[in-house]
Amino acid sequence: MKHIYDRRYPVTSILLLVTTAVFLSMFIRFGGDYQTGAAVFYSGGVVGDIIKADSSQLWRLLTAVFVHIGLEHFVLNMITLYYLGRLAEDLFGSKAFLALYLLSGMMGNVFVAIFTPDVIAAGASTALFGLFGTIGALRFIVQSPYIRHLSQSYTSLILVNLIFSFMPDISMAGHIGGLVAGVLLAYVFPVRGEARFMKRSYQIGASLVYLGLLFYFLGNLLNLF
Repeated sequence: MKHIYDRRYPVTSILLLVTTAVFLSMFIRFGGDYQTGAAVFYSGGVVGDIIKADSSQLWRLLTAVFVHIGLEHFVLNMITLYYLGRLAEDLFGSKAFLALYLLSGMMGNVFVAIFTPDVIAAGASTALFGLFGTIGALRFIVQSPYIRHLSQSYTSLILVNLIFSFMPDISMAGHIGGLVAGVLLAYVFPVRGEARFMKRSYQIGASLVYLGLLFYFLGNLLNLF
């Protein structure tokens, strides 16, 4: 167990374990059909049209982060989560990292539901793109030269991953939504040891923009406007 759960990175370890458990449950429940649209949907995937028709399905905006479509999709995202999650958890601390992951993933799935409402979507990439965006934005926020350099190096990774988003069966909307959320949240959650450098006005402004976008899109999704 000690090789599976790393106490230095508790949230990253738990996210990996939970996502793996969901993937295995899909295989156990659906067998060879575990990567079909029906399996993804019944395991918690997001479909905008379903949420529009039934607001009680809003929980899918969060659960879809833990559902994957096929082995390749699952393995690629878990490898990325392993390395990127540990880095982010080091930078922000466990609680802030969990908030960044879930809030980015949720915003990404809101974008999916709004801009591709007839598509069944799932995957941790919405949250992972949020982490990419957060780390990429740090070069404009932090004082540490090391973190600034690290942040700058992630810019190329973001561009490469966005290019891959144009490939078939990959949700560009989800990736962009997660990325937007991640950049905004970089101004909300300070890096460890740099809280005193974070301007309060930036935190409030970024929080309001994030919440404004979230509620605006949710309002449209639920036909409240």
